[in-house]
Amino acid sequence: MAVFLGVLFHALGGFASGSFYLPYKKVKGWSWESYWLVGGIVSWLIVPWLLGFLTIPNLTEVLHQTDSTTLFWVYFWGVLWGFGGLTFGLGMRYLGLSLGMAVIMGLCALVGTLVPPIWGGTIVQLLSTTSGQVTLLGLLVCLVGILICSRAGIMKEKSMSAEQKSESIAEYDLRKGLMVAVFSGIMSACFAFGLEAGQKIADLAVQQGADPLYKNNAILVVILLGGLTTNAVWCLYLNLKNRTYSDYLNPSYPALRNILFCAMAGTLWYFQFFFYGMGDTKLGVYRFSGWTLHMAFIIAFSSMWGIYLHEWRGANRATMRTVSLGILTVVLSTMIVGYGNYLAS
Repeated sequence: MAVFLGVLFHALGGFASGSFYLPYKKVKGWSWESYWLVGGIVSWLIVPWLLGFLTIPNLTEVLHQTDSTTLFWVYFWGVLWGFGGLTFGLGMRYLGLSLGMAVIMGLCALVGTLVPPIWGGTIVQLLSTTSGQVTLLGLLVCLVGILICSRAGIMKEKSMSAEQKSESIAEYDLRKGLMVAVFSGIMSACFAFGLEAGQKIADLAVQQGADPLYKNNAILVVILLGGLTTNAVWCLYLNLKNRTYSDYLNPSYPALRNILFCAMAGTLWYFQFFFYGMGDTKLGVYRFSGWTLHMAFIIAFSSMWGIYLHEWRGANRATMRTVSLGILTVVLSTMIVGYGNYLAS
């Protein structure tokens, strides 16, 4: 039951992340840097602290008791992860929701899942057990699914005219998008490293009376502060460079309406890691594999949204079959990883 709940929580987190970009599509008249900054303030600052105080007793005392070295590394990984989050939005602009998510989250899954056990020296131990072998097989299947989705994007590039591409995704650019997506996927994996580095914070939260199910919320406030630092500096720089700071007070566009949609996107975005933290507590000795589950669910849900929003409109049947196969392969990988965790438990 614990493993089942872990997979379920990761599915809820994947749905939140796979859906968060939708409210941004309702923002009118604002530049990317303007709405990304407003949504980021909600997702990286307001909501994490709000839910942190609601779920972690004496949150400020927990952080005060944490040694400075731990706080530094959690914040450091958050800053690096911020570069991934920053370029993540660009990947969505150039590749669309379905393909962009598949490439970015796939690379993020691979790096974020494999590096911790390799760094910790436990990868050999994993390979020597049946449960570890099944879990790693699931990671391999996930990678295959990502490659299939990427292949579908290349087929789409070849089969559609420039007009058809711009009709479904206004700024579609496969080459530029893939370059951004590779960088974003690798840097986004730093979030997993930050969670690993912050386990002392989670342990202190439990000592202060926090429910173990929510203990990772104490780590999130530090990681996301690092991410906010990176994104805020860049977005403010673009506001000044492009003179888009006037977006916030431009009477030609409904500022309150835009802020509400940005807040919706930011809140949805945060809930991916709220549920991720809950799922992380339920996967036992192979909790590292939860990162793959999380990314795989994001790919699956975002791909479904991409199809629903007609991002693949105009693509031929072979391309649609390929992207569908990619999505199903990713979903299959989550089942294999879940079974590997079940064997371990």
